[in-house]
Amino acid sequence: MNKAQAIHAFWSSFKWPAYDQATTPENAPFPRITYNVQTDDFDKPVFLSASLWDRSTSWESVSLKADEIAQAIVSAYPSTKVINGGRMYITKGSPYSTRMSDPDSSIRRILLNVNFEFMTNY
Repeated sequence: MNKAQAIHAFWSSFKWPAYDQATTPENAPFPRITYNVQTDDFDKPVFLSASLWDRSTSWESVSLKADEIAQAIVSAYPSTKVINGGRMYITKGSPYSTRMSDPDSSIRRILLNVNFEFMTNY
């Protein structure tokens, strides 16, 4: 698994469809996760973001999903995951989550900041 595939696998592990924000289908269903992809070499952490989206009048579903992802990062990912013969280390960024407004008042979005470090040479 390469670095971009590992990023996709991480965001796809939360039971909502996950899309690279550069190629999100125009009609992608709600709820969904969109994320950016950036990679670098060993000892050069990258600071990535993702958005949790839902069509709702309540913040409940996106807030619960943000909490679920935070718990997964704290409990599972500090142990690192194997990729490219090396490892990927994930931690929460700061601020971790921010509620975002949308021109469509029925859309709820939370922006997440997550740090990825790729302990590989390629």
